[in-house]
Amino acid sequence: MFYQKFIALSVLAVAVAACGGGAGGSGVSVGAPGNTSPVVVAPPPPPSLRGNLVGGPVAVSSYDAQTLKQMLENAQLGMSGITSTPVCAVSTHTVRYRTIGSAGEDTEASTAVMLPSGSDPACSGPRPVLLYAHGTSPLKSYDMSKLDGTEARMIAAIFAAQGYIVVAPNYAGYAGSSLAYHAYLDAEQQSADMVDGLRAARAVFSQMGASASAKLYVTGYSQGGFVALATQRAMQTRHAAEFAVTAAAGLSGPYALLKFGDTMFGGAPTLGATAFLPMLANAAQHAGARLYASPGDMYEAPYAAGIETILPGTLGLGELASQGKLPASALFAWNSAPQAAGSKQFFNDGNLVRTSYRDGYTADMQLRACGDSNPASALGCAPQHPLRQWLKKNDLRNYVPSIPLLLCGGDADPIVPYYNTSAAAGYFGAQNMAAALHVVNVDSTPSLFGDDYAQPKLGFLAAKAAVRADAALSGGSGDAAVRDAYHAGLVAPFCLRAARDFFRAR
Repeated sequence: MFYQKFIALSVLAVAVAACGGGAGGSGVSVGAPGNTSPVVVAPPPPPSLRGNLVGGPVAVSSYDAQTLKQMLENAQLGMSGITSTPVCAVSTHTVRYRTIGSAGEDTEASTAVMLPSGSDPACSGPRPVLLYAHGTSPLKSYDMSKLDGTEARMIAAIFAAQGYIVVAPNYAGYAGSSLAYHAYLDAEQQSADMVDGLRAARAVFSQMGASASAKLYVTGYSQGGFVALATQRAMQTRHAAEFAVTAAAGLSGPYALLKFGDTMFGGAPTLGATAFLPMLANAAQHAGARLYASPGDMYEAPYAAGIETILPGTLGLGELASQGKLPASALFAWNSAPQAAGSKQFFNDGNLVRTSYRDGYTADMQLRACGDSNPASALGCAPQHPLRQWLKKNDLRNYVPSIPLLLCGGDADPIVPYYNTSAAAGYFGAQNMAAALHVVNVDSTPSLFGDDYAQPKLGFLAAKAAVRADAALSGGSGDAAVRDAYHAGLVAPFCLRAARDFFRAR
């Protein structure tokens, strides 16, 4: 769910987006009767393994402030003005560590560590630590330590080059991890992975010449927005003695997963759903959720055979679509009902999800509705369909943050709808959250007085106007250009700026 490019994005390439081998031979196979694709549930490794280093830190790259600024400008003219001009040099490192998969199995993963340096006072001495959760990539090679990637470069510029020590786990399943799948939006696994990545990075800070202050911030964008809040929850409820989070920011994340799924299966899918759903289902299968006995129960025949191993993989989403491994947008059959207005592109021949599977989901929705009439009890329902049960289990409207929290997004997001932000904010507010809760829609007109986020909002509006103007010059549709750039190219940098402003005040 993150950007592959800054402005021009294909519909599938900005998916909100893998299943392979599971646990070792000591695991226990479980599954529904007749299950031809059992889930392997392994006993968890000894607690002492989690967060343990695998080797030492490896230096990857180093850029002085001027070179980093030029990299930003080469990628997108004016980008250093959006991120702020770098004041620190930035070096990147990779640290490998032990963590767990969705079944609790022992595995390895890696984290990027970005370190600031330089003569500016912001670049030396004890520095605040930013734990960053990245967005989705279809490529297993995705690595936040490599600043030739748009997201890594953006985080380096907005945070590391302004004096933050950035710890950005690559997630198990990516960047040489020994896990053969990715635990996409599995709140338990992904928060454990983030915690373990930070543990490992902390263990080698001094070895890398880094000095951390007492301030710890947690943030992430898109998939990473969800992961950031799941991680903050884990630190608050399970690791309070180990981690004292100063503040957190969830940016354009799918926090209200049950609402997201119900809306999608209820007739209003979002762009990228044909990549998002298989990744989520694969993680659930490895966690023992038993969404299906075999892939053919959920997916149509042209896709079922290989769908558990293609994401993340070696092909981009456009390539997967062109090779017939995933449909570009047809999530449901052309005659599957209901269909929301404006959702025609998601209902077509060559669809991904079998109508019988969707019918089972929607029948459960009708019998066991989970409404929004009372935000405080949005999850006060008891789904019986296994996919709805999994979504409810991972929905983040089930705790109250005890530290200051920012939720940021754009209210026309075609990938991760803004209702995720408003639903999470509604729940936290209904629970009488004592800490500060800031909710920012960057796609809104800033208030004349007292708007702490006027600059990100004004920047967003200017960038959106520029996208429209550029489309008009090339004879294209301004609306289409804004839609394609919205989630990844437009909202992302300005919500990240808003997060930095939020953190600086704390």
